[in-house]
Amino acid sequence: MSARRVVSLVPSITEALAASRPESLVGATDWCTHPADLDVTRVRGTKNPHLDTIRSLRPDVVVANKEENRELDVRRLRDSGVTVWVSQIETVPEAFAAYDELYDDVLHWPRPPWLHEARRLWSGDLPPVRARVAVPIWRDPWMVVGARTFTGDLLRRAGFDNVYADAAGRYPRTEVADIDAAGADVILLPDEP
Repeated sequence: MSARRVVSLVPSITEALAASRPESLVGATDWCTHPADLDVTRVRGTKNPHLDTIRSLRPDVVVANKEENRELDVRRLRDSGVTVWVSQIETVPEAFAAYDELYDDVLHWPRPPWLHEARRLWSGDLPPVRARVAVPIWRDPWMVVGARTFTGDLLRRAGFDNVYADAAGRYPRTEVADIDAAGADVILLPDEP
């Protein structure tokens, strides 16, 4: 049966679901800012979702991600009878596999045309390196994109060399002076958080 009521706790997946079947998306986090006109019940953040609000929406499925969301929240939702699908995505190919599973096996929705086009655009040979980059993602403490991350894989597929790709950990802590001294040609800043 096709999912008719979906709550998303993953901003990037929220955007995909809203582009595919907006009438089925009934809840999302405060961090789910795309599309800009998304009009659904807000369930707080990715790390502190309001579980009672989620339950009250009577979702057919809650979409979560191993990195974005806490295992405790997933377990509490499941223990109360809510179906939760959890993705784990560290590379672009893993993202495509996760979307295939989500649309085919979880939501039972047809795969959207944009998914085929994205796969075509992002699955070819790696381009030559255009620039070395650093990507700070948090401050207090300062953290940057490191190894084994979707962002790191996406950067490489876009022709960028992450100066922190060999650092210990997925999101190493650092200092502003160290970011400046890491040898990046460009500092890329995400639009959130």
